Amino acid sequence: MANADFTRIATNIGALNALNSLRNVNNRLGMHQQRLATGKRINSAADDPAGLTIATKLNTRSEGLKQALSNIGDAKSLLSVAESGLSRINDIMVQMRNKAEAAASDTLGQDERDAVVTQLKEFAAQIDDIVEQTEWNDTKLIDGSFNTSSLTFQTGADKGDTTSLSGLKDMKASTTSGLNIGSSSSITSSSVTGGLTSASSASDFASYMDDISTAMDTVSSQLSKVGSLSARLTFKEDQIAVAQVNVEASYNRIMNA
Repeated sequence: MANADFTRIATNIGALNALNSLRNVNNRLGMHQQRLATGKRINSAADDPAGLTIATKLNTRSEGLKQALSNIGDAKSLLSVAESGLSRINDIMVQMRNKAEAAASDTLGQDERDAVVTQLKEFAAQIDDIVEQTEWNDTKLIDGSFNTSSLTFQTGADKGDTTSLSGLKDMKASTTSGLNIGSSSSITSSSVTGGLTSASSASDFASYMDDISTAMDTVSSQLSKVGSLSARLTFKEDQIAVAQVNVEASYNRIMNA
């Protein structure tokens, strides 16, 4: 603060000092009022340039982690759709095997076996329908589209922080690349090659039971694959949630009043 010199004419240093002090008080008052109004310690770059730079990076990181959490939630929902389809297919195959087991007994005549064949064909058609209906955002999940290619989920805030799922096989009953338990499948004994339509003896259906058991093993392995990835995503979700809270807390300590 400058000292007043009363030997000078037209000088009022005391008033100037008072004006400067009042200006500083007003500036500080305005800053505090703005902080009270916004709840932020940093309202402009001038308040804390270094702090604003750090806070901006932290906020970007926090938002990225939030999006990763959203992506993981979507990925788990997708896997839940796939799991539901596979579980329904497995339930149908349990019934198919039971029907084949009943027809493998000589207590059934040809008429009864023909009826079983009709049921089995309907079951196989229903499996194909389930495969067609098991989709996420117009993407079919268990029709073999992702047997060799991958479903890739962005599950982190950084480039390359992804989680992938591949090896989802074709679950259609009617295709040789799928479960191969439909009407054209080789379900009969070695002497019969016509598939379901030629199943006429107990041995035909006994052979079909083995085919269904093999198909059920395939579905079980697919369920295990989907379930394992879902569990992995849950662990990652927990990890990212903790990280996001910590980053958000760091941002608040710097940015907020």
